[in-house]
Amino acid sequence: MASVTSTGSSRSARARAARPHGDPLVPRMLLGRRLRELRERAGLSRRDAGLIVHGSESKIARLEQGRAGGRPREVARLLARYGADGDEQTTLLALAEQTTARAWWHGDGDIVPRWARPYLSAEQSARLVRTFEAQFVPGLLQTEDYARAMIRRVAPEEEVERRVELRLRRQRVLRRRPRPLNLWVVLDEQALWRPIGGAATMRGQLRHIAELCARPNVTVQIAPFGICGRVAGDAPLTLVRFPQQGLPDMVYLERADGAAYPARRAEIERHWHVFNTLVTEAAPPEHTQRILTRLLAAY
Repeated sequence: MASVTSTGSSRSARARAARPHGDPLVPRMLLGRRLRELRERAGLSRRDAGLIVHGSESKIARLEQGRAGGRPREVARLLARYGADGDEQTTLLALAEQTTARAWWHGDGDIVPRWARPYLSAEQSARLVRTFEAQFVPGLLQTEDYARAMIRRVAPEEEVERRVELRLRRQRVLRRRPRPLNLWVVLDEQALWRPIGGAATMRGQLRHIAELCARPNVTVQIAPFGICGRVAGDAPLTLVRFPQQGLPDMVYLERADGAAYPARRAEIERHWHVFNTLVTEAAPPEHTQRILTRLLAAY
């Protein structure tokens, strides 16, 4: 029995070692963008490309949109038909291998909603995130106690601690080296008056935001009651920009029972305009510490 266990363990270890490292989202987006460019240059439709790999037009669409990984053998057939040169084929086939990596949240996939997965991957790969919240403190700014009180509202008790740990792991991106995530938050003041977890939890949360604001990569603005609703409503808005040149920004609109990811250029630009308007309507960042001090005195 011991030898069987040892053999099984070594096989599992080899499998983990062989699996690509890193989240697959950005490699999928980069590969998909270039495959689309090469296909269009070759004058082929998505239906034509599907026939090359014995697949459907929708399969090619998912591949080109970065919503699915690419099997290296199929990608090689596409590249040969598209007329890609040898160096580019080598580069893109290496990228295709990365698209099969497991996402960083994979081990907790049973508690991560399907609609949130693209954003959670994007957040860890991003150069900057801009987010607006009217109702609650955003996840990247939450203390452990605040997160626990929030999660207890919606999750079974047996899942609470796993969900809290996952949320805290997300926050490591703010301390990532050598380039931490650049985070800019516009927060409606009403979110800070909502007593999640009680007064002690809220005092800890306010102090935590004040500490994070001291970091050069974190900016928090607090907007007076009512201003944000007039500009953006009460629904959260998050914008993600990647470090890789040429990748479009991601818009993430979280809702009570799901999320939307508007992808057309005009939609992305419109949501950037909304966020930039919120920045001008909210109190300047240099006023944030004073506002937090006032709120702390009230708690």
